[in-house]
Amino acid sequence: MLHVTPTKSNLLTLKRQLSFAEEGYDMLEQKRQILVLELMRRLSRVRELEDATGEALRGAHAAQRAATLDIGSEALDRVTQGTPREHEVTLSCQHLMGMRLPSSRAQLQTTGAPFGAGGTSANTDLAMLQFLEVLPLLGELAGLQNAVLRLAQELRKTQRRSNALSKRLIPAYRETIAYIASALEERDREALTILKMIRDRLVEKAGAL
Repeated sequence: MLHVTPTKSNLLTLKRQLSFAEEGYDMLEQKRQILVLELMRRLSRVRELEDATGEALRGAHAAQRAATLDIGSEALDRVTQGTPREHEVTLSCQHLMGMRLPSSRAQLQTTGAPFGAGGTSANTDLAMLQFLEVLPLLGELAGLQNAVLRLAQELRKTQRRSNALSKRLIPAYRETIAYIASALEERDREALTILKMIRDRLVEKAGAL
């Protein structure tokens, strides 16, 4: 309970503050529900991307091992280092309830066979192509993971504020309002009793005259 003098003005003030706190709690609950939905949606996509990335990387590493057996690790390093690949990473932000949620997209700028015909093998080309196919997945996954972290942090903050209102502040307001209302009613009853006593004495004195 709040330490407030039991007066009518304080009672009205506390009722206004309680109404404001309840509205704030409702807004926080709506925000929390939206954050949960957004978080679950992105987590579902993260799991899909992690599975797809893992599968693509397993295929790429298998092709790399086969290429190493075909031409040797030194030759593989030499041809990969001598074949530059250009790509573009695009960063953007989505605004959600005052938050900036990042997203990223990686796109290859060159296509076609990775290497020339001489000094390599089909597995060399396959390994490079499969590693390049992982890049867009990793780009999207990086942005989503960052957004998930921010959503989770905002959700925890919102939950703490909601709990502070629902478990501490709002109950304290209600308890204090009930206490002040009871105290004022008791004062009113006492005042009414005193007025009745005064009236009765006045009536008695008037009768004696």
